[in-house]
Amino acid sequence: MANTPEEKAIKATYFSIFGNIGLASIKWFAGFFGNSYALIADAIESTTDIFTSLLVLFGLKYASRPADENHPYGHGRIEPLVTFLVVGFLTASAGVIAYESIKNIQTPHQLPKSWTLIVLGLIILWKEASYQIVMKKSRETNSSALKADAWHHRSDAITSVAAFIGISVALFLGKGYEAADDWAALFASGFILYNCYLIVRPALGEIMDENLYDDIIEAIKKKSLQVEGVRDTEKCFVRKAGMKYHVDLHIEVDADMTVRDSHRVAHQLKDYLQAEIPELDQILIHVEPHEGN
Repeated sequence: MANTPEEKAIKATYFSIFGNIGLASIKWFAGFFGNSYALIADAIESTTDIFTSLLVLFGLKYASRPADENHPYGHGRIEPLVTFLVVGFLTASAGVIAYESIKNIQTPHQLPKSWTLIVLGLIILWKEASYQIVMKKSRETNSSALKADAWHHRSDAITSVAAFIGISVALFLGKGYEAADDWAALFASGFILYNCYLIVRPALGEIMDENLYDDIIEAIKKKSLQVEGVRDTEKCFVRKAGMKYHVDLHIEVDADMTVRDSHRVAHQLKDYLQAEIPELDQILIHVEPHEGN
C-alpha cells in the first residue's frame, strides 16, 4: 500500500500508462475499421498520452530523490519542467489533429460505422473515471505533473464526447454529412489547446515562485502562535518544489530572550510546523525582538 505522496503519485502514473496503452489500441482499431477520423484523432491523443505519462513518471521518480550537495533544496523543481514538456506534447498532438481534420473535411469519405458509438461511450466513461482518480491523487500529493496527467484524461474524455456527437450527426443526417466527425475532431483540437493553458499557467507560477499559497501561509502563521515563546509572526514566504513547500518565516520573541533560548524556540517551531503540516519541507526561521506589550 502506498504511504508517501511520492509513492501515491507514481502508482497513479502507472495506472495512466497502462490505461492509455489499452485505450490507444482500441481507438486505432475502431477508428480505422469504423471509418471515423474523430476516433483516429482520439487515438493520436491517447498515443501521445502514453509518452507524456512516461515523462511524468520519470519526473516524479527524479523529484523524489533526496537533497544532495548540488541540490540542497531537493529535486522537486523538475516537476514543472516535466509539465511544460507534457504541454508541448499536447500542443503538438492538437496541431496534428487540426491539420488532419481540415484535410479530411475537404476529402470525400464514407460514413463512420454505427458501432463506433458504443466504443466511444465506454471510452468516455473510462476516461472521466480516470480523470477523477488521477486528479484526486494530484491533490493529495500536491503534484503539478500529476495534475497535468489528470487533465490528459479529461481532455481525452472531451475529445471522445466531441467524436460521439460528430459521428451521431453523420449517422443521423446521412449522406452529405460524412465530415461531421472531422469537424468534431477539429473542435477537440481547440479544446486541447485551451487545456494546455490551464495546465501550464500554475506550473509557470511554480517555477517563477509566485505568491500562490495564501492558505498555507495563513495556516503557518496560525499554528506558529501555538508554540510557546512565539509572540507574533511577521513575513512568511512560501514556494513550491515538487510535492513539498519551502518556507521563509519571520517570528517575534521576547526582546530580552537569550540567543540560546530564541534558537530553541525556532527549532521547536520548525519541528511543530513539519509535524502539523507534513507537506512542508525546509523551513528557515528568522527571529526578531517583540517590542510590544
